[in-house]
Amino acid sequence: MASPSNTAAQKEVVSLRPADETIAEDAQALSLQLKAMRERLFAPASEKTLRSFTSGEAARLVGVSDGYLRQLSLAGDGPQPDVGTGGRRYYSLADIDALRHFLAEQALAKGNTAKARGYVKWRDPSKGEHMQVISITNFKGGSGKTTSAVHLAQYLAMTGHRVLAVDLDPQASLSALFGYQPELDLVGNDTIYGAIRYDSEVRPLKDIIRKTYFHNLDLLPGNLELQEFEHVTPRALADRRPGDPHGLFFTRIQTALQSVADDYDVVVIDCPPQLGYLTLSALCASTSVIVTVHPQMLDVASMSQFLFMTSDLLGVVREAGGTLNFDFLRYLVTRFEPHDGPQTQIVGFLRSLFGERVLTSPMLKSTAVSDAGLTKQTLYEVGRENFTRGTYDRAMEALDAVNAEIEQLIHTAWGR
Repeated sequence: MASPSNTAAQKEVVSLRPADETIAEDAQALSLQLKAMRERLFAPASEKTLRSFTSGEAARLVGVSDGYLRQLSLAGDGPQPDVGTGGRRYYSLADIDALRHFLAEQALAKGNTAKARGYVKWRDPSKGEHMQVISITNFKGGSGKTTSAVHLAQYLAMTGHRVLAVDLDPQASLSALFGYQPELDLVGNDTIYGAIRYDSEVRPLKDIIRKTYFHNLDLLPGNLELQEFEHVTPRALADRRPGDPHGLFFTRIQTALQSVADDYDVVVIDCPPQLGYLTLSALCASTSVIVTVHPQMLDVASMSQFLFMTSDLLGVVREAGGTLNFDFLRYLVTRFEPHDGPQTQIVGFLRSLFGERVLTSPMLKSTAVSDAGLTKQTLYEVGRENFTRGTYDRAMEALDAVNAEIEQLIHTAWGR
């Protein structure tokens, strides 16, 4: 006869729910709460919108003085701002882009092509300026990869480039920052996987791309279906006939992106935190690569393994016919705390090893970026009035310095 304690233990085991049911229930509960949060934050349409920019911000983005914008406004030239209380002038991002084109046309009318190019930064294919594809990568979570990717994409759009942001991570953090909740807003074949899959359900990439609330910035969202590429690629490789390029996984993202090359100047890819087929295909499509590095010794040790693995795998791809010619490869120090002695030592160590391949400007760790993320926003989306001035200015200065450095690398690759 079983003892009372054993009987109780048996009943406890019997009463345990299957793990998949518990996890599914938690997932559903969390999804509903995230949906409610979105509806509350972005009422009434439950969609994100972008704030207007002050005349001072607009002038800085265009590259003119605020006084000059005021003169244009008073004369009725170019796009006109909305005038708020106290006569303050506000421009949408589309207005700012229209201002660039207006000023460029004026410069061209005076024969000043260099000045016109300074306003409108679109690439010129006739001069050999190829679409720049930048992969942001690291296989260690928490390195600031998605934060860096989204701020870079938004900065480039704000400074007058046509940008496509690609969420290649099944966890879809980049998509969430653009206001998408993958399990609700995406059904099937709605990610880049729809354009790179191996079967008859493949779709044109142009049909999958979505406009965002950022002028000149489009998005290829991500969700869990991206993981399918990791599962079906080994089968496609096994079934491929010799000489048939159809099963070569490393060409697929490059081919898909080339189909929309006329529409964009820069593509920013947020890679998944692993070295799988998706990441390798993205690297083979890339003209440039940014590796994010959190300046902690364990992260640096992890980066060493990441570089060894990447080198080995890309070597195999190159031997199979893949092309790997990067315009630039840079290491971006992220979540950097300038007053942290060990971090400063590690950054110095990295600079002594890699020299100019470490970007001069680090991405600072900032409560402003974290606070903006609480409402699924970036620092470029929230106004200065939401933070203490010093905190906001320091974070914005660091962001702009990093992204301006990458922008300069892009323009140098174009021969400007």
